[in-house]
This record gives sequence, structure tokens and C-alpha cells, in this order.
Amino acid sequence: MQFYKDGFRGGNPDIKEAAPNRRNRGVNEPLPEKVDVLIAGTGPAGLCLAAQLAQYPDIETMIVERMPANIIKGKADGINTRTMEMFQAFGFADKVKRETYWVNQTAFWMPDPARPEHIKRVGRVQDVADDSSEMPHILINQARLHELFLEVMRNSASRLEPDYGWEVVGLTIDPTTDDYPVTVTLKDATGINWWATRTVRANYVVGCDGAHSAVRKAIGGELHGDAAHQAWGVMDILANTDFPDVRQKCLISSASEGNVLIIPREGGYVFRMYVELDKLRPDEKAAHRKFTQEDMIAAANRIIRPYSLDVKEIVWWSIYDIGHSITDKFDDVSAGENRNPRVFTAGDACHTHSPKAGQGMNVSMQDTFNLGWKLIHVLQGRADASLLRSYSKERLTEAKRLVETDHAWARIMSAPTTQAERDGTEEPRIIRQFKQNLEFTGGTAVKYDTSYLFAAPTHQALATGEEIGRRFHSAPVVRLSDAKQMQLGHIAEADARWRIYAFAAKADGSSAGSAIHKLADWLENDADSPVVKYRRTGDDIDAVIDVRAVFQQTFEQLAYEDMPSLLRPRTGKLGLQDHEKVFCVDHKGAGDIFDLRGIDRERGCMIVVRPDQYVANVLPLDGYRPLADYFAAILR
Repeated sequence: MQFYKDGFRGGNPDIKEAAPNRRNRGVNEPLPEKVDVLIAGTGPAGLCLAAQLAQYPDIETMIVERMPANIIKGKADGINTRTMEMFQAFGFADKVKRETYWVNQTAFWMPDPARPEHIKRVGRVQDVADDSSEMPHILINQARLHELFLEVMRNSASRLEPDYGWEVVGLTIDPTTDDYPVTVTLKDATGINWWATRTVRANYVVGCDGAHSAVRKAIGGELHGDAAHQAWGVMDILANTDFPDVRQKCLISSASEGNVLIIPREGGYVFRMYVELDKLRPDEKAAHRKFTQEDMIAAANRIIRPYSLDVKEIVWWSIYDIGHSITDKFDDVSAGENRNPRVFTAGDACHTHSPKAGQGMNVSMQDTFNLGWKLIHVLQGRADASLLRSYSKERLTEAKRLVETDHAWARIMSAPTTQAERDGTEEPRIIRQFKQNLEFTGGTAVKYDTSYLFAAPTHQALATGEEIGRRFHSAPVVRLSDAKQMQLGHIAEADARWRIYAFAAKADGSSAGSAIHKLADWLENDADSPVVKYRRTGDDIDAVIDVRAVFQQTFEQLAYEDMPSLLRPRTGKLGLQDHEKVFCVDHKGAGDIFDLRGIDRERGCMIVVRPDQYVANVLPLDGYRPLADYFAAILR
């Protein structure tokens, strides 16, 4: 994190200087008449989007929530490694790592062949594969996650806060105008204003308002899917038990009493149990059975025999039935319509599934991390509004894969064990499937298709470990200016900027005339350079595209003073020099990024990374024309 660029000031550097003319908020303040973006719902999807938009006070953002305040407990808890990489971009990954439970191993328990009414441990699997990510898989109270996003919003220049106690009850779109064409009807959900209604006009609306989304219904979207007809209970508890693996993530299958999933939580004492209850009739919902907390505890004790559970306090609990569904569209544009979308849905508003794979909260945030930079580009006039069409295409494909994979996984978890699994002659299917799903559950399996946003893999051989369409896979480097060991991917913030990582060839050093110098000179000075072409008067040189270089030498073999001026730019109001653009290989044994990510040592390469951290293009260092053509299709 860099700060003091525009002058020194004391205090918390995370708190940005407040923008002038920002909206007044308070119980007696009126709602705005017009906004650029209205977000419905303060769950993870809505807050992830709001935290991005909050950094831009020129974009008027409003986020509404029918509840009177943030939640305090319960709901989702699993954060995969890919989402942790996103949290790094928001600046709170280290805080999350300090506070949370890290999932290191997953233990599997099945019926003991000698005494089938008892369970025994049959295996353990490392939960995060080596070098799949520099981040851990963690567990955190969803309410705490909300607080972290809310803090980012409050600390931003716009000082964005949710408008609690208002819910979306309808919206209309006027296709004849581009001037705030969406009219949203909000209803007071608290009763304080006698259930009054207000209207707000918006340029764009994003429905993050859950499975019963009013926004989705308003644009004619429906959830289609099926149900597993199985009731489950979930409880966060403080309890004593003689079960030995209670502080590990556990998947437990009994012979006849069902299944339990144990999820340890932060703090060392609380843990979550997902408990399988009864099968349901096709026309029945779990709520019809009126299960109680005592039913869950009794079922858990039957499943984990010969061990027992002595519950001291139930922090939160819920009963639910598993369903898998997906909407047919993620925006308001119907098939055959040739227009740009104005209304979007994200998270549970457009896909629902079981909590067993721990993906719901993660995929919801990844939906809006995909959408956020695109809205910023369009609202700031840096891209045509047609860019927003890519959101539905990219995220619908991923949502379908999520639902299909979770559908299969939920059924495997509830399936009875076979005799071969019980007697040990066959590795349990649940362990085999868990191993196969590791990339999926880590969130790193996402691969977007080739499009104008993701180039064809013509030069993929130059960086075999940074596949176009997948997220940029970070690796260790050393920063040249101060010899700091760090992860290269951690320089990317959630700031809607593109990144170009230029990896130098073996023969390239800091001397003038190298391929890196030629590339930097072209990027800084040529009229066709995307750095020059899309930079506005008054912009810093890296306002839209942030260029970094990585050399194969160690830091003492390079001369910082000989680096091209693009890599030592002067930015901000004071024109201060940025010293953090140049890196070299880690010389202390953490790993060589060229080897780890398959970077061609002889030729080097450029890797273009989108603002949402996905690899968009791989090019040779002299690929000036294809680089210019790539950005010409997106930016203006």
C-alpha cells in the first residue's frame, strides 16, 4: 500500500481524504433523487461492489438494505484462496488471516467395519494444494466480513454508507433515454416512516438481494433448478466433545444415521456443524417439519458415535433444504435484443446451491468483482457501455459450472457408503471427489473463454503458468528499490486499473537498449501506445494501465538509476517519484517466479492482467501492435 503521494498527513493512512460535496447521510436526510449505481442488498456481493465504487466519488453510488443494520452472526463462513487474493486487493487480507481459522487439513470419517454403528477416521487430505495460491483457505463469521467491506467504504473518499431500512419493491426501465433510465421504487422496511415509498432514478441497478430477489423478478428473471429433498440443520456452537478432530474440517458419514460436516471457526472454541436430518417428500419443505435445536444435537450425537457432544451454547442455528438453481440471464437484456444492459443480478439473486462446497459467498463476491471495474470504466467514459454485456456471458458460464459441481458434490455427501469403502478395499468416493474438486473449491478453476477481453493463446508458450482466461497466479519477487521480499500479485489493488507485467529476457538488464527499455520507451512516448492513447489530461501516467517489470537478476546485479523513466514515474499533485515498479527474482529461496510460472527465460514476455486479476493476454516484449490492437477493442 502506498500513501502520502499528495502530501503528508498523520493518522490512519487507510482513511482517504474526504471528497467535497458528498451526500449527507442520516435518519433525517432525504434519499437522493438520482444516482449512478443503486445496489440492492448488503450481503457479500453488494458490499464487494460498493467497496469498489466507493473509491470513485465522481460515481454517485447508493446501497440499500431492508434490514435495520448489519447482521451480527450466522450465515456463510468459508472463504477460499481465490477470494483471499481479492481481499488482498481491498487491503484487508492480512487482517483476515490474523483473525480467522485456517483450513489446513480435511479429515474423513466413515463407519468402522468392526462396529458399523461407530465411526472411524479413514483419511486426511491437505486442503490447499502446494503452490495453488499464496493464500490460505479460511473460515470467518460473515458479519465480520461485512464489517471489513463497510470499513473500506467508510474510509473511502466518498464515505459511502448503506441506507438501511429500505427495500426494492419494483423498478422500471425507460428504453428511450440514457439519462437515468431506471426508476427504482423503494419501500420503508422499518415501519418508522409508515411503510412509505420513495423513487430513485439510476443509470444502473445491481440486484444483490438474495434468492427472492425483487430486482430479478422485476426484469423477468426466474430461478430454474431442482431440490435434493433432504433437510439439513446448521448450528454454530460452543461445546465440549471427545471427538478428536473437532478443530479440523471433517466430513463424517455414518452407516445409517446420516452425515455431519464439522467446520471449526475463528477464536479456538466455536465450531459449526452441518447435520443431515430427514429425507423430504417431493412436495415438502424442511420448514414444514418444524425441526428444533434439540433435533440437530440429537442427530449429531447419533452420527458421531462412539463420541458425544455436550453443547454449552448455541450461537446461531438454521434449518434448510438443499436446492440448486440458476437464472437464465444475469441482466435485463432478453435474447435477440441489441442494447446494452442497465440492470444486473449477482450472487443468490441469480444462482443458489448447497453450502457443502463453501462456494456461495465466494462466487457471489466474484460476480461483483467482475462487474465493478466494468461499471467504473463505462461511467467514467473509459469504455463503451457494450463492455457491460460481457458480465452476463462470463458469469453465467461460471455459475452453471458451480451449480453442476455442487449438485454432484451434495449428492455424494449424502450417499450411503459402500461395502468396499467400509472394509477399506476401495478409497471412499467422497475422498476421491474431494481431491478432484480442490481447484474448484479453491476458486482457482475459473477460466473465461476467448473473446475480445481474453485474447487467443497465440503466445501462451511464453508464460505457460499464467494461462489466458485464468486469474493471475502470484509468485515471490524482490522489489528492486528496497530489496523487499513480496508477492508480485499483491501490488494490484481493487482500483479498476489494468496491469502489464513485463518479464525481462535473460540477457536483459538495466542497461539502455534492452527489450525492456525499448518497450518502456514505446509505452511512454508513442502515440499508438495504450498508456499514451487512453491517458487524459491531468492523469498520472499509470492512471489506467499500471506497468511493472520483473528481471531475472538478483537486486544487487541491477542499477535502479538506469531503469527507464516509465518505471520511475513522477505522479500525484507533488510529482513524487514512484519507486515500486521494478522487481527481480527472489534470491532468498522463496522461489523463482520465472520457473514457478513457466516464463520463457530466453525471450521474456508481457502479461496483460484485467482489473479483476484475470490474465487477458500474453505477448512477446516487442508485441507493440497486438498490444495496441487489444486495448483498442476495449478502451476509448
